[in-house]
Amino acid sequence: MNSGNKGCVFLIVWTVLAPLHAYQPLPTFLMPMRDGIRLATDVYLPGVGKGPWPTVLVRTPYGRKSAMDPLFILLFTDIRGYALAFQDLRGRGDSEGVDSLFLSDGWGRVRDGYDAIEGTAEQSWCNGTVGTWGYSGLGIPVYLASGTRPPHLSCCCVMVAASNLYEDAIFYGGVYQKSLVDGWLSNVKSSNLGTLFIQHANYESLYDVVNLSTRWDSVNVPMLHVTGWHDMFVQGVINAFAGLQDHGGQGAKGRQKLLIGPWVHDITSTSAGELTFPNSSYAEFIQLQIDWFDHWIKNADNGADRMPPVRYYLMGDPDRKNGPGNRWVTRTAWPPSSVERSFYLASGRKLSMQKPPPDDPPDRYVFDPKNPVPTRGGRNLNIKAGSYDQRSSESRSDVLVYTTESLLDSLTVTGRVAVTLWASSDAVDTDFSAKLCDVYPDGRSMLIADGIVQARHRNSLTKEEFLLPGQPYAFAIDLWSTAVSFAPGHSIRLDISSSNDPRFEPNPNTGEPFRKNTGFKTAHQTVYHDPIHASALRLPVVESGGNAVRLADGISLQTFGLGNNYPNPFNSETVIPVTVPESFRSGSASRLTMEITDMLGRRIRQWTIGQLPGKTLLFRWRGDDASGRSVPSGIYFCRLTDGTEVQIQKMTLLR
Repeated sequence: MNSGNKGCVFLIVWTVLAPLHAYQPLPTFLMPMRDGIRLATDVYLPGVGKGPWPTVLVRTPYGRKSAMDPLFILLFTDIRGYALAFQDLRGRGDSEGVDSLFLSDGWGRVRDGYDAIEGTAEQSWCNGTVGTWGYSGLGIPVYLASGTRPPHLSCCCVMVAASNLYEDAIFYGGVYQKSLVDGWLSNVKSSNLGTLFIQHANYESLYDVVNLSTRWDSVNVPMLHVTGWHDMFVQGVINAFAGLQDHGGQGAKGRQKLLIGPWVHDITSTSAGELTFPNSSYAEFIQLQIDWFDHWIKNADNGADRMPPVRYYLMGDPDRKNGPGNRWVTRTAWPPSSVERSFYLASGRKLSMQKPPPDDPPDRYVFDPKNPVPTRGGRNLNIKAGSYDQRSSESRSDVLVYTTESLLDSLTVTGRVAVTLWASSDAVDTDFSAKLCDVYPDGRSMLIADGIVQARHRNSLTKEEFLLPGQPYAFAIDLWSTAVSFAPGHSIRLDISSSNDPRFEPNPNTGEPFRKNTGFKTAHQTVYHDPIHASALRLPVVESGGNAVRLADGISLQTFGLGNNYPNPFNSETVIPVTVPESFRSGSASRLTMEITDMLGRRIRQWTIGQLPGKTLLFRWRGDDASGRSVPSGIYFCRLTDGTEVQIQKMTLLR
């Protein structure tokens, strides 16, 4: 039976048997934590059989009663034979203590996640084996608890959750995610916690205890990670999978699975904004979660450990039944092997695979923070999410629109998308935003991914560096990851602006501390695209109709590729992929040089690559110089060149 049929069968079983359940609830009890605070916990036991039972623990900030879906309880208890425990987080629901916004759930002085798992294992109805499950705000505590290495934790299932609270959920490129954070805090009646971010707007050690990437090697259990391409936590889930798959402790490394659909944060939704992708129902994967727990907790030989490590949906034009996208893809690792292609910003608002000519004049616009570009779709929670037509925004004077010629062949992009933007401003601080769109033959400009960077945090999230007015700077805008196949006849588009409100809080352009500005300044922005300041959209291209990308203007290009390093940020080691295509000429004239430089352009390390056409190379940099000495925390650049073309990747080292 395939996964889709299994999922349908379970939905039918849920519906038919729910009124006939036999599971038994226990009286609510208060589970003590290490500091004496007690957390309200409800337990449901199977109505048949004799315990003790393996247990699935669910911890929630929303009130445990809201998490007690009768069908969910039925599935795990009477049908699958688990005890099921629901627990309110500290300061939430009926639990004691002060609400701490997940800060008590990791590896700080208080470790509620660890204590809850070990406290569950000690109960008479538990056989000492515990698994954890969580979705969104219920999934964040799962990630954090895993980093404390509880002895009785066997496995986890995490869906659409942040693994690095600061970067995934609060500040994106240094910019406050206004609708997400303010909306969520308001919904859970904890708006007062927003003052924490005003006082601690820069990344600091406070946030280490809610950042799983600081301790991949502490996790020792297998996890099933589930997310959607239009989910606001998609990169956090991908980072958790890849970090644990490659750098996890014994029991975690090599035992992670990743599932990504074309979904918004509500993965049960059948649409992603204004698009509905075929064959993409989340219901097909209900069985996958059950198999995951059965295998790792009950030792069932159901193949859960043998399924491909990565399964993702390749999006495309959903109206094309025989188009290049709209299909599920399996891979052995993330990201898939790809070649980075640069699409350069050029005069006439074009995206071109040719470098801009000398003296190509810059483009300019005016950013008024009192009249920001309105959000229309994207990776959102409390407002409309998913792929929406951006033409209403693209008609504004404060949005620069760059578009390729129509594609002659399909172009498949899978992996991390980035923009290198050379820009200046007459303000000491401002933002630059970017949107990647798929332009359909009928003119629709459908959003795929977006991102933003705050100028003061262009080099570091831990400190602020303000602009010299009129001075050009290179801004790296991270659009996170995606998987999409652009169909023939479509075009690729990049929108550049300085706002996307209310998804991101508009920058007042004054340089004052976050939410302590005394006024607003209109900023005059300049975007450069000349050989010295070559602004470009950088796409990880997996395949096209041929080996080269072909556009209607006749341009064709095959080149080497500098991939996104992983992890990034990193604290001990990062891996840098370099792809040399088959067409790359052998001989000394075609040697590639890769070097690591600091912010001042000083060389830290250097490698020479020669006569290796058709190879994908992995370079491991441990944050050291040529003499093996460790370099300090900061922003570094990986620079790959053949003497003519240069590709650059920004890396963050956090000791």
